[in-house]
Amino acid sequence: MEELPLFDWTPPCTVIVFPMVKRVGRIRSTAEKMMAKPTDRAATFYRYQITDWLLRQMLKAGISEQEQAEQLGAFWSAVSAEMIRLTYRGERPGGSAA
Repeated sequence: MEELPLFDWTPPCTVIVFPMVKRVGRIRSTAEKMMAKPTDRAATFYRYQITDWLLRQMLKAGISEQEQAEQLGAFWSAVSAEMIRLTYRGERPGGSAA
């Protein structure tokens, strides 16, 4: 029986990244740990560690460098926003009117 080329064909594979900005648990955890660091140097080193870990994950998954950069930027923007939220949590505009 003759083999048909259709059965030898495999479709191209595309890796779709789960958006880093949607990793709410990781974002909150990272923001809390960054804020708990005693010095700017410790926070910078922690940021380096998280960035390295995320890059290794994306590289292993076959994500392009451009996509890695976009995802990292979005992640760190979300972490920054979370740190601001945590800093001002509980404060109400206009002071305490009680």
